[in-house]
Amino acid sequence: MTSQPLAGWGKPHLDLTEAEWRSSSRGAGDVQIAFVEGFIAMRNSERPESPSLIFSPDEWHKFVLNARGGEFDLT
Repeated sequence: MTSQPLAGWGKPHLDLTEAEWRSSSRGAGDVQIAFVEGFIAMRNSERPESPSLIFSPDEWHKFVLNARGGEFDLT
């Protein structure tokens, strides 16, 4: 499976077929990530055939900082 970039987003077309997907060390989440060609791909582990989100290193850094700061807490 390859990711399909949205028009105007400037995301690369990455081949994720050989990606080494990693899950949370706690095993509690449904998200997996893979480091591919200098980018970070994120997917739903329960639906690995669904499209993956692609982050640049800068976008990933900002995402992680905001997640650690509670930006995305739903509770």
